Amino acid sequence: MAEETPTPKVESAAPAASAPHEPRQGGPRSSGPRQGGPGGPGGPGGRKFFRRKKVCKFCVEKIDAIQYRDVRLLQGFVAERGKIVPRRLTGVCTTHQRRLTVAIKQARNIALLPFAAKF
Repeated sequence: MAEETPTPKVESAAPAASAPHEPRQGGPRSSGPRQGGPGGPGGPGGRKFFRRKKVCKFCVEKIDAIQYRDVRLLQGFVAERGKIVPRRLTGVCTTHQRRLTVAIKQARNIALLPFAAKF
């Protein structure tokens, strides 16, 4: 007959509850200082990310009228697929973006610019 040996009790490997005064570590919602981000680490030795303020090309060059016939100018504001590039990417002011949109649409209607890209 085999003798039965009592098996020792094994404690669970669960971590002990942390004290309420200790800050919680890790996780996407932690309230600690941010590391990294769009500009990389901002600590000592790290590069700081500096985004230049975008200025309106039409305001700087004092262009009042945006001509639909000026295809070379308009192509810079149309993406490869034929979409009009938004203000937040180009830096054009609101009034000139509206005029630019009208000019691009007029140029499309008389086939100076494509409606969509060719595949």
